[in-house]
Amino acid sequence: MSSGIRALWLIVPIVVFGVWGTLHTPDPDHDRDNEDSDIALAELPSLPDWSQANLPDFSAYRDTTEKKAAFFSFLYPRIVLANSRVLIEREYLDSLAGKDKLSKSELTWLKNQAERLRVDEEPASEDMFRRLRNRLDVIPPSLVLAQAANESAWGTSRFARRGNNLFGQWCFSKGCGLVPRGRVEGASHEVASFSSPYLSVRSYIQNLNRHPTYQPLRDIRLKAHNRGELANGARLAAGLLGYSERGEDYVEEIRSMIRYNNLDYFDEEFQAIVQETDSRQLSELAAAKQAEALLPGATGADETSGEG
Repeated sequence: MSSGIRALWLIVPIVVFGVWGTLHTPDPDHDRDNEDSDIALAELPSLPDWSQANLPDFSAYRDTTEKKAAFFSFLYPRIVLANSRVLIEREYLDSLAGKDKLSKSELTWLKNQAERLRVDEEPASEDMFRRLRNRLDVIPPSLVLAQAANESAWGTSRFARRGNNLFGQWCFSKGCGLVPRGRVEGASHEVASFSSPYLSVRSYIQNLNRHPTYQPLRDIRLKAHNRGELANGARLAAGLLGYSERGEDYVEEIRSMIRYNNLDYFDEEFQAIVQETDSRQLSELAAAKQAEALLPGATGADETSGEG
């Protein structure tokens, strides 16, 4: 990390959190996303090579401030990458909604999105477009960062180190992940393994966007959209009551992590990108050759498409 970028992260006041042992209790259909499940779309560029990188060894850091700075600087570009690809799909969805008649390939794309996001409505109906638009949306970086830090003990948990799993996502096929220590007899769940942390981020965003448990989160986000706003992470955290058996205590812990680590800063940076970016620039973000080009303070869109 360059001295300039490192200095940027280290000015953010952060505190140590000693409790990460939340009891994550997803429903049986809270399964990991297939790693090749990007739905074919010409506007969606190929993923950059850096998205395939494994998690760094955050346990090697002895200084808490440096470890947190490294964690945020590693994860934030992957959040921007995942969210930018969601926005490209959302733009395409809007373009289809404005057409009088859809082609066979367009109808197939709609059907596949509806299946992925669990929307059961008449194909190409107003209700389908409305519900898909409410589910095909971004998750603010502050919430992603806080939950990843909480669920993975700042990237040092066994599931993070061995399975690139930052959010405690479960899966239910034998061999799909790592068996939790102390799993009760007769239980079949595993903690999902991913080939990269990026895919864990993408699966987490998809889970919040489609699982019925998180409908309250999506309702809060929609109300913000209707006011012309992008809901921040602290506000959306109210929709996470079902993420942990700890309920309200878990929500308050996530909000505390957002507040004490000044993670709203990342929401503001991301919102500025979203407000100022056109379709071409979105595609450049979604294919950035270097992760560093997506960090706050990067010089602009041209840097995202340069050679790494």
